[in-house]
Amino acid sequence: MSRPHLKHSLIAFAVMQAFASAAPAQTETKVVVTGARSAAGERAGIGGFADAPLLQTPASITTIDRQQMQDFGIRNSTEAMKFDASVSDSYNAVGYAENFSIRGFNLDNTSSYRKDGIAIPGDTQIPLENKERIEVLKGLAGLQAGVAAPGGIVNYVTKRPLASDLRSATIELRERGTLYGSVDLGGRFADQRFSYRINAAGEKLRSYVKGADGERQFVSGAFDWQVTPDALLQFDVDYQHKSQLTAPGYQLIRGVNLPTGISQSTLLNDQPWAKPVDTRSTNAGLRFEYRIDDAWQASVSINQHWFKRDDYTAFPYGCSNEGAGFYPGYCSNGDYDVYDYQSVGEKKSPFGAQAMLQGRFATGAVLHQLTLGTSLFTRSDKSGDYVYQGVGTSNIYRNVVVPSSGKQTGPVFERRRENERALFAQDIATLSPQIKLHTGLRYVQLKRDEYTPGDNPDQANAPRAYAHSDDSFALPSVALVYSPHQDWNVYGALTHGLEHGAIAPMGTDNQNTALAPSRSKQFEIGLKGAIGNDTTVAASLFQIRKGHEFTKLTNVATNAGIFVRAGERTHRGLELSAKGEIGAGLHYGLSLLALRTEQQGTGQADFDGKRVTDVPKLRSNAWLEYAVPQVAGLKVNAAWQYAGTKAFDLANTVNVPGYHLFDVGASYKARLAGATTTLRFGVNNVFDKFYWRDVTPALGGYLLTGAPRTLRASAQFDF
Repeated sequence: MSRPHLKHSLIAFAVMQAFASAAPAQTETKVVVTGARSAAGERAGIGGFADAPLLQTPASITTIDRQQMQDFGIRNSTEAMKFDASVSDSYNAVGYAENFSIRGFNLDNTSSYRKDGIAIPGDTQIPLENKERIEVLKGLAGLQAGVAAPGGIVNYVTKRPLASDLRSATIELRERGTLYGSVDLGGRFADQRFSYRINAAGEKLRSYVKGADGERQFVSGAFDWQVTPDALLQFDVDYQHKSQLTAPGYQLIRGVNLPTGISQSTLLNDQPWAKPVDTRSTNAGLRFEYRIDDAWQASVSINQHWFKRDDYTAFPYGCSNEGAGFYPGYCSNGDYDVYDYQSVGEKKSPFGAQAMLQGRFATGAVLHQLTLGTSLFTRSDKSGDYVYQGVGTSNIYRNVVVPSSGKQTGPVFERRRENERALFAQDIATLSPQIKLHTGLRYVQLKRDEYTPGDNPDQANAPRAYAHSDDSFALPSVALVYSPHQDWNVYGALTHGLEHGAIAPMGTDNQNTALAPSRSKQFEIGLKGAIGNDTTVAASLFQIRKGHEFTKLTNVATNAGIFVRAGERTHRGLELSAKGEIGAGLHYGLSLLALRTEQQGTGQADFDGKRVTDVPKLRSNAWLEYAVPQVAGLKVNAAWQYAGTKAFDLANTVNVPGYHLFDVGASYKARLAGATTTLRFGVNNVFDKFYWRDVTPALGGYLLTGAPRTLRASAQFDF
């Protein structure tokens, strides 16, 4: 059997198993029906070191749960993040990795994405089929995560086995023929101490960018063993393969004007020799929890990740057909230079482990919730010398076929290895019924070995040289929470963070070299409250400062530059959110971010005092979901997004217009042929608005178009 047929057969078998397993056990199988979501009862595990109510956490946190993912047809993180105004796309190209920023800071693919609290790479689409919820911690996470970008972290919580049997299958059809199918199976074995959760999915990808097509396959398993009433062992494993032609972005015309008259469906990677970006990723996680007594418990968690990517692009950059040329920038008539880019055999293998002891005790009248722990994170990155060769010229309005370079990636070897060790402690002291003091400290030791080409890097027998760095940091965190009422909390928090230095991008004089680690600081005050049982509101004011990293021009004529850290970025913002229920059956969510960003002390007069790129002053969104009382099982929903004007470049010479987007949808649930069937339909970008959704200064500056009007229809069967 051929490999593609085998993949599709496995998915088909899983679907048939979902149907077949339900038939002989209809009298015993329980249908999982999710009732009204309780906003006031939402919990997350990334605000501290254990699941806690969001209202009691002195940090700004958003959760997107499984029910919301289903109701709004969310299939990837890009679709999920539009429900939080503080999260934006950040060079989130179709067919490539999903990259985001929080509070205006780009997330780090090495450390800002987490699976059950342990870092995993964000270098490919993170599958959602086996995720129960997505947690977004906004702001510094030095105490909770150690190394992470100052904007925050995104944590993906894995589905666990349920107490009752679960048999669910979903099929979906989207624009241009995207076909999706998945199954979710769960239950207990004959020995009730053992339980399982199996997820599988297959997807034929047909993007709104014509030609940026591909496929995806996913399978996962999660298993629980209740060893004793006090001991629980959990294991999970998942595998994903995704192959899709990527859609590069646009540069400015002559380096100064936005392109006009283009279509969102145009693929700048449209060459007969272009290949899809092919990624394979695997996770294996293990967690052991032991309840020592009613007050104390211990846990150990580990996760091993394997990642492999073959990266190909017919990359558009610059204009050589007009005068002295524009680098970066496209020609007046839309011509651009095409480069054959290849990086085959990239590998990453991060490993994370964490052990914690948690308990409650009292010292006199003061109650304490104490967490003590240690963590380890190691990572090895391997790749070969990439190909980046100019091969001709094409045009943004009419594609021109050019030849490939005929070159291949060099031998793959280890480029970078990292070792992060940490000790951490947190104490939540209840000083009075109204006042809690959160104090914590994480001590982090970072070691890095990075390949540095020698004087004769092409010499066959030249030894490979590595630069070694060894740094240590103490990251304190303190927060005071005042509760004037049991349902209302006011907090103030001061936090220190730590991040790896960014890696100099392609084309700079020090390309592929990582800057030294750097600290960041955040001050935040906030208010959280519950109105009734189903409505929550939150507001926060924050300020974050960090070192500014950018490419500093060293030769204007050749556009040569060196990647540096100089001066500071300061982000000051206001976040507002509300989520809950109005009357019977009307659920809603609101989110707003007003953000002021400023570059300072860069040593470049045209940068200082200017806004940071790709960060609007105002972002907001709202969604509604209404259960129509006149028709049992019918719900309708709508969503609105707004993003203000953004600066394209660090000197703020070009601004990118803001946009409004509207989505609508409906679902109908009924009992059909022995199964609870939910039919869903949705339209995104109802008014078919053209907009630039993503702007980045990377690689000379690129703009990515947003999707036009798109449709989706799905059917979910629960047995």
